[in-house]
Amino acid sequence: MSSSSSFPPTLNPTHRLTLQEAMQNPDHPPPPSPFPTNPSFKDRFLIFLIIFASSLFALLVFLTLSSSSSSSSSASLTYATLSPPSSFSPPSSPHIPPDPFLFPTQQSHRVIYHDNNSSDPTPPSFAYLLSGSKGDLGRILRLLYATYHPRNQYLLHLDRFASQTDRDQLALKVQSVPIFRAAQNVHLIGKADFVYRKGSSSISFTLHGASILLRLSANWDWFISLTVDDYPLLKQDDLLHIMSFLPKDLNFVNHSSYIGWRESKRLKPVIVDPGLYLSEKNVMFYAAQKRVLPDAYRLFTGASFNILSRNFMEFCVLGIDNLPRTLLMYFANTASSLSDYFPTVICNSRQFNKTVLNHNLLYANFDTPPKEKHPLLNSSDFDVMVRNGAAFATGFRSDDPILDRIDREILKRRRGKVVPGGWCLGGFGNDTCSVWGDADILRPSPRARGLEKLLVGLLSNGTFRSHQCIYE
Repeated sequence: MSSSSSFPPTLNPTHRLTLQEAMQNPDHPPPPSPFPTNPSFKDRFLIFLIIFASSLFALLVFLTLSSSSSSSSSASLTYATLSPPSSFSPPSSPHIPPDPFLFPTQQSHRVIYHDNNSSDPTPPSFAYLLSGSKGDLGRILRLLYATYHPRNQYLLHLDRFASQTDRDQLALKVQSVPIFRAAQNVHLIGKADFVYRKGSSSISFTLHGASILLRLSANWDWFISLTVDDYPLLKQDDLLHIMSFLPKDLNFVNHSSYIGWRESKRLKPVIVDPGLYLSEKNVMFYAAQKRVLPDAYRLFTGASFNILSRNFMEFCVLGIDNLPRTLLMYFANTASSLSDYFPTVICNSRQFNKTVLNHNLLYANFDTPPKEKHPLLNSSDFDVMVRNGAAFATGFRSDDPILDRIDREILKRRRGKVVPGGWCLGGFGNDTCSVWGDADILRPSPRARGLEKLLVGLLSNGTFRSHQCIYE
């Protein structure tokens, strides 16, 4: 028997019988009920009214709290989307709209800044794979600044010849730039690969980087792999503007079926690339045996630099067809195979061999066949590069004065800053890109006409089809 304190306050403990007492004395009258057993109509209506009022009040409280929570959540999301990075202070009053700072993944302010009456198509997006090696920390950052645009995706890689300290410093420097931290479109490969340019590990690394970029974003249209020896010759606004008028399935690949000296120097020798099999630096191994050229497909050669469509990269990475895997196994033991792999895949594919343009939009001054060391570009090549109309150039020395001239005269970029574009809302007297606007707004410069002229010539009826995967 419990104490009286355990009884409800409305009951008298003397009226409660134990189960044993009730069984021993069945004639004992039952205790009075705390509630009336036969309430009147007035009492029942009052009870119903109280229950209804309580339910209505609970419903109103729930809806109010839900609306408040939703409003708070929405306001928080809007601020996360449009507010400045952490180095800036948020608005002091909730009634003051947040500054239109750019986050490309969620641009809810686009209606304010985007010209819906413009006849220009929506700009495309590029996925850049930027790679370097030992001692290239400063060069890869400079390349990132020179190619940066909020619409694009960037994946940085310092190979395993570089130290882990360099990779850590690269990550810290990227995180310290407000626009990179806010836009969240600059990524780093933490577990580095060995990349031997004269081997086949460069193909593995390129496909690995492309697979990461495919997972990171579903919005980019073309894949571009650059090394620290490369540099842009156009602003991204110029490149995005011109490319917005082209089909998204177009691939820019230098290719030729004329093998020539490559047959004996690259295709028949059998190599073992340590970058594919070993976790430490080692020399490439050349086998004594030679192999014959395949007859199941035609080999093509080209350049290691290409601008490749997203559809084609998915074709190579996701294994939609056996052709990319078959050719990957063949070129796994071939010297300098990156310049041969993509031209051979695209020209042997019925799905993509009509989408290739026989130009990679890169200015190069390499010898054919190449000498032991490629000639590097210098200031005397500046005017020729500009007249060429190419979007990129390769063969630059580290911190060569010609890079400073490109920054100053073409990109309009200051040291340690990104290239200004239509998305920059700041004044020209200070840091132009300290305030960010809509990434869809492009301000192409007169330099874009050079690339336009080059593409018009390449896409003319007498040039385009007659240079696609021709067997020579």
